[in-house]
Amino acid sequence: MTQVNRKVIRVGGSDARSFLQGLITNDVDKLETGLVYTAFLTPQGKYRADFFLVPDGDNILIDIDADLAGPVVQTLSMYKLRSDVTLEETDLQVTRGLGDVPEGAFADPRDASLGWRGYAGQPGTDTDWEALHVAACVPQSGIELTPDTFILEAGFERLNGVDFRKGCYVGQEVTARMKHKTELRKGLTLVEIDGVAAPGSDIMAGEKPAGTLFTQSGGKAMAYLRFDRAKGDLTAGDARIHWAPPAKD
Repeated sequence: MTQVNRKVIRVGGSDARSFLQGLITNDVDKLETGLVYTAFLTPQGKYRADFFLVPDGDNILIDIDADLAGPVVQTLSMYKLRSDVTLEETDLQVTRGLGDVPEGAFADPRDASLGWRGYAGQPGTDTDWEALHVAACVPQSGIELTPDTFILEAGFERLNGVDFRKGCYVGQEVTARMKHKTELRKGLTLVEIDGVAAPGSDIMAGEKPAGTLFTQSGGKAMAYLRFDRAKGDLTAGDARIHWAPPAKD
């Protein structure tokens, strides 16, 4: 069984849906069709945590990185005030797999290449998940996603992690403003890398910093770039970096 470093929190009570709807970036009603990938932001619109909502009868499960579970439960407990909401850590294990989605599991909504996620002991698939994340440019908690991250710069619209029609949530005003700019000037993107450089290395355009290198696999890497500077020859330590801007429609 391929288990991952996740915790599963059960959210119950008659106000569970409306409570989460007012806090997170995606629409809780999408649970009717499967997993919901979403984020919890600061009032300033910066990343606090990302996680999946999972249908669980009258309840909702939160599938979250184990290191973020405690702080998120603590913060949610502060927000609930007198709402009829319960938060309970479960002993459910998260498994991941490729191929046909087994009964009781759910397709990963971020990218079809990431397969499915299970919560009822479904046997997982042993594979190079890091390589799949790099190929699909899917960021990870604590690596590409940090407290300084704005989720639109991290690709959350492409990853089905934000809904612009659902109404207000914490950090919504900043996120909506960024959406309606003409274009993002910086963000997470896929680059080609020739050589090896440590994750977190500065990407340089000549003598000017142009971004930061993150997870690497198979000659490709995720990088956070300033698009206006990421032109011509780029380097990260002794490695050479190549980035081609996506074609505009």
